[in-house]
Amino acid sequence: MAFLRIRNWHKRKYALICLGVVGFIIYRYLMLPAGGRIMSRKLGLSANSSQLTLEGEPFRIIGGSIHYFRVPRAYWRDRLMKMKACGLNTLTTYVPWSLHQPERGVFTFHTQLDLEAYINLAAELGLWVILRPGPYISSELDLGGLPSWLLRDGSMKLRTTYPGFTDAVNTYFDKLIPKVVPLQFKKGGPIIAVQVENEYGSYAKDESYMLFIKEALQSRGISELLLTSDNHNTLKSGGVDGAIRSVKLHKLNQRDIQDLNSIQPNSPMMVMDYWTGGYDVWGDLHHVLPLEDMVSTVREILRQGMSVNLYMFHGGSSFGFMSGALADPSYKALVPSYDYDAPLSEAGEYTPKYHLLRDLLSRYNRGDSLPDMTALHYREAYEPAIMYQHLSLWDALSFTEGPFKSPKPVNMENLPVNNGNGQSYGYTLYETTITSGGLLKSGDNVRDRALVFVDRSYIGLFKRQNLELAVPGGKGRRTLSLLVENCGRVHQGRDLDKQHKGLVGDILLNNIPLRDFTIYSLDMKPGFIDSLHQAPWKNLPETPSFPGFFMGRLFAYGYPSDTFVKLPAWEKGAVFINGINLGRYWSIGPQQALYLPGPFINSGINQVIVFEEQEGDFKVLFEDTPDLGMAAEIQ
Repeated sequence: MAFLRIRNWHKRKYALICLGVVGFIIYRYLMLPAGGRIMSRKLGLSANSSQLTLEGEPFRIIGGSIHYFRVPRAYWRDRLMKMKACGLNTLTTYVPWSLHQPERGVFTFHTQLDLEAYINLAAELGLWVILRPGPYISSELDLGGLPSWLLRDGSMKLRTTYPGFTDAVNTYFDKLIPKVVPLQFKKGGPIIAVQVENEYGSYAKDESYMLFIKEALQSRGISELLLTSDNHNTLKSGGVDGAIRSVKLHKLNQRDIQDLNSIQPNSPMMVMDYWTGGYDVWGDLHHVLPLEDMVSTVREILRQGMSVNLYMFHGGSSFGFMSGALADPSYKALVPSYDYDAPLSEAGEYTPKYHLLRDLLSRYNRGDSLPDMTALHYREAYEPAIMYQHLSLWDALSFTEGPFKSPKPVNMENLPVNNGNGQSYGYTLYETTITSGGLLKSGDNVRDRALVFVDRSYIGLFKRQNLELAVPGGKGRRTLSLLVENCGRVHQGRDLDKQHKGLVGDILLNNIPLRDFTIYSLDMKPGFIDSLHQAPWKNLPETPSFPGFFMGRLFAYGYPSDTFVKLPAWEKGAVFINGINLGRYWSIGPQQALYLPGPFINSGINQVIVFEEQEGDFKVLFEDTPDLGMAAEIQ
């Protein structure tokens, strides 16, 4: 009996010790802020005076944007550690509705889109988080991050209280917001603020809309500080009661700050987006912001006691077809690189901006030394991949969903594909029968480019500036084909409702509308690319047909490293590595190489598929340096 009493006493002792350890760990997790000082979790981030406070103590946001959906998940930790080592205390990220809900009723929050894991990682590394859940985010994404299936509603009014839009937002927020509510500051998490929509002042079509979004967030449990963010000239129309306003800018103009102060006097001043560089469009130059301009502006923002978020701190890549486009003054599609000339390059490399910024921010770190800079990932120039097999576009059509018959052209969004959600990205092929040649007119109904064929022989190109095309004469019935590409829906502006793609109206031959189309959806999704292994590939002929798919192999020995895909003698298309769409390439530049992260590469043999529209030299290069094109300074 004495033996049993002793053993039970030891059990109780060990149990108490274990409970104490667990309790201490939980207490430290719940009570430790980014700076490492224990604090309570009752008040949160507050803007009740001219200075932000966190739990009643003065606090300045020194933040940076890194988007989880633009960085391979295997590199999340690396990028956030580099942010922490630069002296930043807050991570900001948008949340792309279009990626999280690709179809009505279909939600994805795992692997690359595991938002909760990303936020928890930020907390683990000692970073606060400002969440920007939209629903509209801009972010240079197709349709500003709104899902294209919204456009199936012919009366849709995006970013308003139109019931078709608010119902969809409510359904999305019902899934999204409960995932982030437990991660708020007052519940022990790192989220100290949440942004209501984005840049609504430049849209401002519905006075009730911002209140709807604010209430949609709060009614689902968002209780941290709310803020809005607008350009200086639209600050008044972009706010909502109960949320502090913040400004976006490239250059610090004192008048802009005064305008913000006059709208909300005696409130904290925050530059929610200080643009560290800029994005690029096809056919233009690579935009850069001189590092002296960036550092001097950040220095002045901090000198004036304001909070700041660097957009972007690390841009990453808009993999696949997710890039947006500009509409004003003319349509221009964005490149897949989102390098942004940011302090961390697209591949996560330190830049001169990073080093100067780190030196500056070290003076604002309360005397603590900054964490050590992490080692860089190795980059490798692999042996070229020689294309050895070819698949004609026409032989790949049997692997598409469809085809579909229609008396008139049907735009991408209204095609009966993807479980009734339409087509979001990629190409659509429209075929009909003609019995004569003549003048073909697009009537500006091609969105955005169309390769035109007669009996599968190329005859010309439709684009926005090229609206007419001569069709050669011929005998009998012939097949007219238009391969239409969605180059990217615009991501900002007041015409978001009009971003239908494909053929959006009639095509005329000798002023007579063409009818009776057979339509193929070529969205190039992973399932389609994977299915092509069953296709009738042929050994590469001397003169292969275009458009077509070309297959080769990349050999990577040992641990795979980052590399850059270059196609110097190809014209235009997309590259797929092991079924992953890296994005578009186009000889007009500026971008001349696609970033291929090491985590996308297998040790050993890797499948390389190139979809090329018009011409190529059948060799794909892998280099160890990026090539974003000839640079031009942002004015």
